[in-house]
Amino acid sequence: MEDRIICQGITFDDVLLQPAYSEVMPSEVSVATQLTRNIPLNVPIISSPMDTVTESDMAIGMAQEGGIGIIHKNMPADQ
Repeated sequence: MEDRIICQGITFDDVLLQPAYSEVMPSEVSVATQLTRNIPLNVPIISSPMDTVTESDMAIGMAQEGGIGIIHKNMPADQ
């Protein structure tokens, strides 16, 4: 794998997906990516570390679907 640093990030408002016909079948496509050298993601989606967004249930759900959830700093360790 090539070492590189990506200096650009995009957010929800930067992306627009328009449905259209395609010859490419969904089973032929991979959206897998490397978050870090040791953390692969099957789905390139990261949930926000906000107390109204990501707690343990959301982080677990994200992991089960191939993404990652960042738990907010105010969440108690026992939860």
